[in-house]
Amino acid sequence: MPMTRLCIQLLKWLSIFFLLICAIATISGYFIYTRLMLDLPDVKTLRHAQYQIPLSVYSKENLLIAQYGEKKRIPISIEQIPKQLVFAFLAAEDDGFYEHPGIDIKGLMRAAYQLALTGKKKQGGSTITMQVTRNFLLSNEKTYSRKLKEIVLALKIEQEYSKDQILELYLNQIFMGHRAYGVAAAAQVYYGKTLNSLTLAEHAMIAGLPKAPSTYNPITNEERALQRRNYVLQRMLELNRISQKDYENAIRQPSTAKLQTVIPELSAPHLAEMVRQKIYEDYGEQAYTSGLKVYTTIDGNLQAAANNALANTLHAYDERHGYRSPTTKTSGKYTNFSDIPIIGDTLPGYVVSLKHDTAKVRLQDHEIIDLQWDNCKWAGNRLENILKVGSFIRVRKLKGEAWRLTQVPETEGAFVALSPSNGAIIALTGGFDFTRNKYNRAIQSKRQPGSGFKPIIYTTALEEGFTPASMINDAPLVIDIPGQETEWRPENYNRKFLGPTSLRNALVHSRNIISIRLLKEIGIEKTVKTALRFGFTEEQLPKTLSLALGSGHATPTEMARLYATFANGGFLVDPYFIERIETVEGNTIYQARPKIACPNCETTRMQSGYAPRVVAPDINFLMNSMLRDVVQKGTATAAKSLGRQDLAGKTGTTNEQRDAWFNGYTPTIVATAWLGFDDFSPLGDHETGGTAALPMWIEFMQTALKYTREVPVEEPVGIVKAYINPKTGLLVPEKSIGGIWEFFQAAHVPNTFSKSQSENRPENFAPSEALEELF
Repeated sequence: MPMTRLCIQLLKWLSIFFLLICAIATISGYFIYTRLMLDLPDVKTLRHAQYQIPLSVYSKENLLIAQYGEKKRIPISIEQIPKQLVFAFLAAEDDGFYEHPGIDIKGLMRAAYQLALTGKKKQGGSTITMQVTRNFLLSNEKTYSRKLKEIVLALKIEQEYSKDQILELYLNQIFMGHRAYGVAAAAQVYYGKTLNSLTLAEHAMIAGLPKAPSTYNPITNEERALQRRNYVLQRMLELNRISQKDYENAIRQPSTAKLQTVIPELSAPHLAEMVRQKIYEDYGEQAYTSGLKVYTTIDGNLQAAANNALANTLHAYDERHGYRSPTTKTSGKYTNFSDIPIIGDTLPGYVVSLKHDTAKVRLQDHEIIDLQWDNCKWAGNRLENILKVGSFIRVRKLKGEAWRLTQVPETEGAFVALSPSNGAIIALTGGFDFTRNKYNRAIQSKRQPGSGFKPIIYTTALEEGFTPASMINDAPLVIDIPGQETEWRPENYNRKFLGPTSLRNALVHSRNIISIRLLKEIGIEKTVKTALRFGFTEEQLPKTLSLALGSGHATPTEMARLYATFANGGFLVDPYFIERIETVEGNTIYQARPKIACPNCETTRMQSGYAPRVVAPDINFLMNSMLRDVVQKGTATAAKSLGRQDLAGKTGTTNEQRDAWFNGYTPTIVATAWLGFDDFSPLGDHETGGTAALPMWIEFMQTALKYTREVPVEEPVGIVKAYINPKTGLLVPEKSIGGIWEFFQAAHVPNTFSKSQSENRPENFAPSEALEELF
């Protein structure tokens, strides 16, 4: 009896203890749950989940130029994901996904049992829903509290979202190795394909990656990746997602994965870097993760033409100055032939054999090419004197199938083309190879513009009452320079003097002495003010007579802007390169609204949307007339090969040929070409703007103007045409031998006759007979 009473009492105390433990557990659980709920993020934020998507830069035709950002991701909807790939993921990661409430109770119990048995946390029991909570809502720390949060959040997510919504979040967010996030990015990174183009074996390979993206990676560990792929295929077969035949065919397939890089559809790396810097300046670090799409003003066809024109011009200069002998050793840090980099359009080659007039050359991809003598003879007099079997050379591919012996140019160049109507940059290249040297000469180089600056001086002179027929003496000039013992004795390029010369001929033939005399006459201060109207700054403009020879500094883009003013009728436009910016959803958050040149608009309508007029219509017409003669009769006659009458421009060559320029335009496009050494070394004798830079401009314009009609010249009100003696600039009777027609501002038409003609003019002859007023 006492034993029975003792047992009852023990049971009573055990019951009380059990109830106490339960109460404590319940209260503790409540407090833990309450604390967890306070710390849990709101699952509703997943409706506005922000994927980290790289910044993409496009041409105006939607050609990809560049992408910036560490994570590669291409978000897609669940409807765009092939069912076969979905089945592969479910087989690999969570075959009960569509049945469970967000957590796998059996899996969690197994994990808990392992923890109790071994005292170690084992991975397991994670559903796709729980992985979504980890990737979107929680940190990566491995703690018990985080696991509890994960379970609670998974349950809440399942209540808030459909299974397809959860699966879409997962398949877009999951890390797949090699900086790829999401299944669409993985398809591109490993196969260079869209998801719909992948095979069953490739789907299974991708589905096997999330478990361990490094261990099961087909690039770095093909054997383990194939094992994982085959496991996924086996699970798909067991779950009746594929047939036995499909399984057997897929399991026999070798791995086809190969790391793919994002290959731009259009090469414009200097412009892309300009975009990157601007977007980062405006948006900060989120520029690389928010999926912005930047559409530039670049024309894909013209950009390709600019790239080719610059490369070909630099090669042509390099070939004129001789071949630097090949070597039988790899150079510098490159110990293997396969390590030698491709630079620009030049490819490393290994000379395999020489026979007659042909060299057999092996490229790095093991292709054997024929190098014919005709494409080598620029380098020497005989093929065997130029090349040796076993030597390393460089070659470049010409149009068609031909190859040419080449070398990496030592000179550099830049090219920029604008739309004169609004300043849109439609083509830009800042150097031969961006990967080798990221310096953007199109916008960063401060080079002397040389004779390309002279139109500023001539514009000022016309505004001061000079005319294209005004005569200036092209004769030796000695200038005393304060503080220096020696005088300055400027010369023309050909070291000859022509005597009295009209302004038109002086500009057409780029006579230095006349530019200096003209600057002295009109004054440096007035010329500087004109240059400021054209967009230059005080810092760019020396206050000395050397300004007449372009001794200041400017970038190619600034020079293109200068000549855009002449092309568009006298308006200063601002160069720009971003047309619009869109969010990843396709919403436009920025749209360029450039000020446009409007020569036919009334002055009263020139409001904020229009570019300011900086040159009067009549002055601009006269400058256009003279600059067109530069092409037709002067230092740029090589451009006549384009077969057009609406070409205008000016060559530029600086002291000792350190810079070669051509700035040219039509009414619809303006472009500047520059060539020189980065260290300001001389280019060499006869390497003038017309020889070294003009070919680049011509080659580009062959493409740019191919389908563009000539624009007829329209003389503005106030322009008068008169028949003059070209040697004096004065009137002569219309029938006089040797006379020419010249344009004048109405207020500055000559009113006297040339002495050589005055005695022979008809009786009662009136000056009006030598004039033709154009309205």
